[in-house]
Amino acid sequence: MEDDLRSASPEAGPLLLRPWLTDDIPALIETYRDPAMHAALRMPVADEADAQRWLRVQREGRETGIRFSFAVVDRDHADELVGNVVLKYPAPGSGSAEVGYWTAARARGRGIAPRALGALTDWAFEAFAGDGLVRLDLLHQVDNKASCRVAEKSGYDFAQVLPAQPPWPLDGHLHVRLRAGGVR
Repeated sequence: MEDDLRSASPEAGPLLLRPWLTDDIPALIETYRDPAMHAALRMPVADEADAQRWLRVQREGRETGIRFSFAVVDRDHADELVGNVVLKYPAPGSGSAEVGYWTAARARGRGIAPRALGALTDWAFEAFAGDGLVRLDLLHQVDNKASCRVAEKSGYDFAQVLPAQPPWPLDGHLHVRLRAGGVR
C-alpha cells in the first residue's frame, strides 16, 4: 500500500495528478513569479536552488507519508503544468488531514482547481480509509474569495472564521469536507 501511495497518479478528466519531477523546475520557477503566489504561499521559489529545495520537501513528505504533493498537468494542453494539490496527512488514526492547492496564473479560470482538488479528495478518502481518515480541512485567508469558490465547488462546506496567526496577517476561513458517514 505504501508504495502505491508514493506512485499514485489520480486523474480528473484531462488533468493528471502526478509526483513532482526535476523536469518541472523551469515551470515551477515561472509559476512562482506570479505576485499572487508570493502573497499566498510560505515557501518562495525564486530560482533553481529554491525550486530544488521545494521539490526536496515534496519528495521527503511523500517518502515519510506526511505530505502528498501532486503536480497537476493538463493533458489537453501538451502536458502543461497548471497547478499543485497537496494532502498534509498528520498521522494514521488522526481522522483528519489538510488539503491545499494553487493554480498557475496562465491556467486560472479553466476550472482546474476544483477538478484537481476533487480528484485529490476522492483519492485521499479512498487511500486512507483504512487509517480512519474521515475529514479534510481546507484553509485560506478571508480575502481569497477565489478559494471560497473552489472550496464550495469541491464540496467543502464553510465551517468557521479562524483568527489571524503568523505567518498569516489576516483571519482565515476553514472549510471542511467529510467522507460519507464521517463525523465533523
